[in-house]
Amino acid sequence: MRKSAVSYFLLSAVAAGLVIGGGLWAAPVRADVAAGDVITGANLEDAGDLLSPGLKWIVKRGMRMRIVDPKPVPIPADFRAATEQYSSQVKLAPNGLSVENYVAGHPFPSIDTNDPNAAKKIMFNFERHWTDTDDLDVSNFDADTGAIGRDGESMSVEKHFVIDHFRRMYFTGRLRVEPKPLYEPNKDEAHYKESLHPIIEPFDLKGTGFTYYRYLDPERHDDSWLYLPQLRRVRRLSSAQRSDALFGQDTDVDSYYGYAGSVAWMDWKFLGEKKTLSAFHAENWPVKWGEGSADFIFDDVWEPRDVYVVEGISKLPQYAYSKRVIFVDKETFVIPHSDIYDTAGELWKVWVNLYKMGKSPYDDAPPDGQYENVMAFAPSIAMVDIQLDHATRAALPSQRFGQAVGWRYNKGDESGTNEDFFSVSALISAGR
Repeated sequence: MRKSAVSYFLLSAVAAGLVIGGGLWAAPVRADVAAGDVITGANLEDAGDLLSPGLKWIVKRGMRMRIVDPKPVPIPADFRAATEQYSSQVKLAPNGLSVENYVAGHPFPSIDTNDPNAAKKIMFNFERHWTDTDDLDVSNFDADTGAIGRDGESMSVEKHFVIDHFRRMYFTGRLRVEPKPLYEPNKDEAHYKESLHPIIEPFDLKGTGFTYYRYLDPERHDDSWLYLPQLRRVRRLSSAQRSDALFGQDTDVDSYYGYAGSVAWMDWKFLGEKKTLSAFHAENWPVKWGEGSADFIFDDVWEPRDVYVVEGISKLPQYAYSKRVIFVDKETFVIPHSDIYDTAGELWKVWVNLYKMGKSPYDDAPPDGQYENVMAFAPSIAMVDIQLDHATRAALPSQRFGQAVGWRYNKGDESGTNEDFFSVSALISAGR
């Protein structure tokens, strides 16, 4: 690999002896990469500590990283204005489980890394990040689950999933769709509601769907419903089951976005600041998979980004994981990737997000896919089980739909994202 004139070094927190992931990063390692370089298993050492333990494993198994220069991500003016207007009045609740006096924007735009509550504040910023302030509709996406190939062989697909819609609707912090900043009446006292339904493929799961309510009260656990049309019944799920992988695939609902559980459900620890490689400006739409044995994950461009590193340990009984090590982008407060550990403290799974930051998902997108501001489109997500050599990869939208937009932010009734969609009756009706 061509040697770069520009070297990226670990930040002072790591150089001072920061240990992340049970000692896997106990010593700082120089990293020497530049735009045009390609990181593979053959030259992995050139990336040094720009890669988490989970990403290193994935690269060793075949993923390549084409390095590009980092690009700034402009935060929308209305979100920045809301942050400036309201953040000075926001504070952590006395029990540290929620924020008080929050209206809109980032609650804690300036993070003091010496603050004992720094990790919580970082995660509250992530929970209220700048893209889907009002609602989100992701449609026509699919996922494959199977064993990762070896020696050039492709992923052995065991199940192929096609999902009609994933939608989320916020009841607080709204900026773009009336009513705002609060959706009223909010009879359920919800922070947001989300639903994934119906599943179209495989045939034996056709019509299955999930609906979740996240409440404003941090001590009130989610209400979660799973509709199983084969049994013609709705099953209630506990919050502890959010870490369980369902239907033979690797993902769990607590891992979406990098972390989709409540901030209140974890004990958080700030581990430091560093620079890591992140996939923030994808070149392909829809996603392009890797070649040969690397087809369990996307093949796209990566850039060095400054991140906060936080550790989350669940308070929930029977939780599947001992901890999550989460990397939060300092500029945007979104999560590029996270490493997840089993109850013995060994690295188990890796969640990876591929983002395409832009005003549209691709050039010449139709009007419903174009925005005034830069948005965080995600053409792919992946969960890799490194202990079982197994992975679940998702294309959002599916490659079978070609140049579909797939992502619709803050459209309200225009995209069908309204309160009616999140009722149990709508879940059942869509699954029939």
